[in-house]
Amino acid sequence: MARSTLEQWRMFKAVAEHGGFHQAAEAVFKSQSSIHHAVHKLEDVLGVALFQVEGRKTQLTAAGEQLLRRINFLLTEAERMEQVALNLQAGVESTLSIAVDEAFPRDILYQTLAAVSHEYPLIRIELMETVLSGANELLAQGKAEIAVAPFTLSDNLSEDICQVEFVAVAGSLHPLHQLLRELTLEDLKDCRQIVLRDSGKARDKDHGWLGSEQRWTVSHVGTSIELLQKNLGFAWLPRHAVQPYLDTGQLQELPLPRGSSRSMTFYLNFNDADTLGPVARTFLGHLRYLTQG
Repeated sequence: MARSTLEQWRMFKAVAEHGGFHQAAEAVFKSQSSIHHAVHKLEDVLGVALFQVEGRKTQLTAAGEQLLRRINFLLTEAERMEQVALNLQAGVESTLSIAVDEAFPRDILYQTLAAVSHEYPLIRIELMETVLSGANELLAQGKAEIAVAPFTLSDNLSEDICQVEFVAVAGSLHPLHQLLRELTLEDLKDCRQIVLRDSGKARDKDHGWLGSEQRWTVSHVGTSIELLQKNLGFAWLPRHAVQPYLDTGQLQELPLPRGSSRSMTFYLNFNDADTLGPVARTFLGHLRYLTQG
């Protein structure tokens, strides 16, 4: 069991940082005698000298310098623990678990998370990236407090927050672009389609046109884009995700007579608003503001 106290270490650090007992006393609003007592008690417990006085200067010994480097981490952690305890006392969550569909705009999500962390710097955020029914399934299992999903809840109210456009794209050198004409369904059926796998375990939910004879199913939007860049297939993907590659010409939209783009509504889902803590409510507020702006 530790024989020293955090208060003794705080006094030690104050003397080291302010260059003397008198200066430390003024900085931490304590009497000089109480600081002397705390530091001397610490030295007695440790069995080493922490300071040496040369003239009017109070300087750290070699042992004191080594211990100061270690105690800075300990005191910082103690302060963080105290802040977490205060947050818990005030009803502030220590963690926030969010399930977000991969097709949801990343910029909006990251700005929201940054804003939440700015207001609650000690909060631990667990971000679970999902596809199709996965976000709502994690919410139903109690693994997420909030779900941002392309489907409504069957047993609760859902709040629509934005529309995401999906566009049919392929690599610039893909055979479909070499036809140099408007495409038909038969053209698509003869080529490989890259499809995103539903991350929900309870049910797989197919969405959109899946008429190709060949299909590769992947788990991430990023993997789809990599395959498209290598001209290994075509896919309907969120415009915000593929726009940088459309701008550089690495990907091109497919010239379909209809259905080349479609929109999907995204919903903000949670089970019971009354059980959400202030951090979760702050996340909802920032996400609503950014999607409506």
